[in-house]
Amino acid sequence: MTVIAAASLGIGSMIGAGIFALLGEAGAIAGSAVYLSFILAGIVALLSGYSLAKLGVRYPAAGGIVEYLVQSFGVGLFSGAIGIMLYISALVALALVAKTFGSYAVTFLNAGKDSHLWVNGFANGIIILFVLINLRGANSVARWEKPIVAIKVLILIGFAVVGLIFSQPELLSPALYPDAKMVMYSLAITFFAFEGFRVITNAAEDMPDPARTLPRAIMLSIILVMLLYIAVALAVFGNLDVNQVIQAKDFALAEAAKPVFGATGFTIVAIAALISTASSINANLYAVTNVTYQLAKDGELPCEFGEPIGHSREGLVISGGLIILMTDFMPLSEIAAVGSIAILIVHLIVHLGHLRVRDETHASLIILLLAIAAVLAAIGFAVTYSIKTSPHIIWFIIAALICAFVTEFILHQLTARRIQTRTP
Repeated sequence: MTVIAAASLGIGSMIGAGIFALLGEAGAIAGSAVYLSFILAGIVALLSGYSLAKLGVRYPAAGGIVEYLVQSFGVGLFSGAIGIMLYISALVALALVAKTFGSYAVTFLNAGKDSHLWVNGFANGIIILFVLINLRGANSVARWEKPIVAIKVLILIGFAVVGLIFSQPELLSPALYPDAKMVMYSLAITFFAFEGFRVITNAAEDMPDPARTLPRAIMLSIILVMLLYIAVALAVFGNLDVNQVIQAKDFALAEAAKPVFGATGFTIVAIAALISTASSINANLYAVTNVTYQLAKDGELPCEFGEPIGHSREGLVISGGLIILMTDFMPLSEIAAVGSIAILIVHLIVHLGHLRVRDETHASLIILLLAIAAVLAAIGFAVTYSIKTSPHIIWFIIAALICAFVTEFILHQLTARRIQTRTP
């Protein structure tokens, strides 16, 4: 895992469902000012990335955030429950990406009323494919990731450049922007499009020099993706009005290619979406496997998750099965809302924990406090908007937290009983 390979892993994870499926969701809130939301979310990601990079250099472990929670709070109910919360969030994010892949794949078929079956079928198939690829180990993941990332980034750059050239300035006029608070309300969704950078921390054990490689890879990937997101958002809203973007929903990018390239443009961008979401699944499955291995090693998940299989762990196969179940039975819009807020909560707790080990990481106190404030603000705006529009989403998040703590409590009780049984 060189700087380029690790950055490719992060870029591959970030440029997935976030920009292809969620641009319409964010646009429904922030309108044509959604590019400002991407700028703010990128700044939040950079602050969070600094914190995770400092932790990763000090504690270079495959578990990434899971290891940082243990180092900050110790092995116990709290760190274990938040680790499980991270795992649940990662599965939700992967289900979203897989569903997006299926949604774009089905546009090439005349599926009619059976389209949802085809969407799930394609989604399940791509999960199975990349589970098999990840079973070949980290080298196989990196080898696949670099060419995939290169292809999709080139397509998106081409789309952004041409889209900006042919854009209609009046559609991007500040006079059409909604209230500033609406841009802030969309921050959780746009941050979700960046959140995949954390997978780079899971590759720390595969880096020959993590102190050099990890920080550079994280910052490079976030900055490049932020610039690309801004350009793509401007290109989309420069060619479609807000109502057209909202109506297109999951296919906003492909729809935005029609005014310039016609049906061929729609097809090219749809292919780019398939490549991007596949790449994101590849990178995130690698990260999830490392997370479950670390949780199993710390006794926070059943030991089966850490058992070797091929060049990976059984947690990869178990996670693949759970993702398929979520993909088949959970609605996309609520997956995105719950996943974005849950991930922000995990980031907040990691940064708060970082304050406890700052003497070991030598991180800047000012930057850590800024990261905490930025993430807390994003959570506050997201919760406020959810209470106004979809209050049941807050109950889903509370239920996920309760599930994580109950699961962790049960596992601790089972572990304690095993120890008592073995003690003479």
